[in-house]
Amino acid sequence: MNFKETAEEADIAVTLGLGGTVRIGGDALAVSDLTVMFEAIGRTGSVQGFADALGLSYRAAWARLQAYEAALGRPLVRKTRGHGTALTEFGAALAEAFSAAAFGLEAGFVRETRAVEQRLRRLLTGRAGALTLAASHDPLVVEVLSEGGGIDLSVMGSSAAVERLLDGSADAAGFHCGARAPAEAGPPFSAIGAGAGLALHPLFEREQGLLLAPGNPRGIRGIADLTRDGVRYVNRQRGSGTRDWFDRMLAQAGLEPGAIRGYAVEEFTHQAVAAVIACGAADAGLGVRAAAERLGLDFVTLGWETYYLAASRALDAPVLDGLIAAIRERAGRSSGYRAAAQA
Repeated sequence: MNFKETAEEADIAVTLGLGGTVRIGGDALAVSDLTVMFEAIGRTGSVQGFADALGLSYRAAWARLQAYEAALGRPLVRKTRGHGTALTEFGAALAEAFSAAAFGLEAGFVRETRAVEQRLRRLLTGRAGALTLAASHDPLVVEVLSEGGGIDLSVMGSSAAVERLLDGSADAAGFHCGARAPAEAGPPFSAIGAGAGLALHPLFEREQGLLLAPGNPRGIRGIADLTRDGVRYVNRQRGSGTRDWFDRMLAQAGLEPGAIRGYAVEEFTHQAVAAVIACGAADAGLGVRAAAERLGLDFVTLGWETYYLAASRALDAPVLDGLIAAIRERAGRSSGYRAAAQA
């Protein structure tokens, strides 16, 4: 059989989920059957393992495997004397793709299940359980959350927060991507969109810049000044949106991280960075204006960014709606913040 010609001439379509299929031209293969075949052969190293998994005779399993190969236009397995049957490079790559897709579907299912549970609990009891919010640190967000209940906050980097939402271990995520939209920021942020079943709420815009010792005794005016002799920097942790933005600014300026004394010194919140500078242990760090003003630090602005909150579209939670409204209202009257354009 000319496998190459068969595959390249056919139209290809894939549907996942219950009853999912791989359609090659006029042939439709059940995703569940392909997944069983990949798992069984990978585990047992034999076509007999595939036959046992489906309750087929060896002959019937082999015929089915050949039908898969004919439809796909590529060999899926190879036999090696003394080593049984193994997936070909193409077969292994296809198996990996199905495995990754299954993980993504499972994570989405867990997330949406949490959303439905929240709604059902409120409908039946009139009360909703506490929501879990994984969020990048922001002084205003923390301040508003401290004034009301119903939401359990875990502070972490923006990437980790979004990953928690995507894998179903959090009900909502608060995050930022520097001066970029999520769709332009790459994974995991670009996974948030209509196709993921998530609603994206721009909460506010905030001013980020260099937090400096009172009076700015080092005369720091921009990123390039951080490389001067004697200047001590305090960084945010890897994975935080602020750290990612700082690294991008360094790259755009052609500056090496190693040229900055203190680049490896990490703190986990804007307030912690401000505190290190206020006590004289560092001269500069990247953070929000609000953190500088609270501790009486100087501030050199570097730009504005949007802080977002994302949650399942199926989540009907008045407490979350109340949080969004309260944060937006507070941002409109707080220094270093301003209203964000609504999506």
